[in-house]
Amino acid sequence: MSVNSADPANPVDVVLVKGGRTKIRYAAELLSDDGTRIAVRAPWAGDGVRDFGFVRFEPGDVFTEYYWRDRWYSVKEVRDGTGALKGWYCDITRPATRSGAELVVEDLDLDLWRSADGTQVFRLDEDEFADSGLAERDPGAAAAAVSALDTLEALATVAGGLESLLA
Repeated sequence: MSVNSADPANPVDVVLVKGGRTKIRYAAELLSDDGTRIAVRAPWAGDGVRDFGFVRFEPGDVFTEYYWRDRWYSVKEVRDGTGALKGWYCDITRPATRSGAELVVEDLDLDLWRSADGTQVFRLDEDEFADSGLAERDPGAAAAAVSALDTLEALATVAGGLESLLA
């Protein structure tokens, strides 16, 4: 199914799977689906505040999330309740799948953060990725995940790099 414009009558549930289990499920507004890239918007779905030290996700934050059926990552533009850009949080995932009103994404532990001003770019959770055993279980997926993280880091370190994925 392809939806080319925002339609609040087209809600979608985003399902983040990790280690074969649902980590989180939340409702989002489907903004677009061109058959390759899916865009949704949702309020912060976590419980309370999540403080990473370099950014806080909190009630009132809005995430515009971009998923691809042919790429091993998702990119989430994070804004506070006033609309001010906080930055981009990127998850390394298997390519997304969508069936009806459900968008399923498998988290592969690696993440990347880029602050709104571009001065902070952090690779995250590389220890969790190493401990996950993915490299032993599925070497091809592990290589794709590391390559995706490298690609996102390269884009995050040049002006307009991440933004070019979202245009």
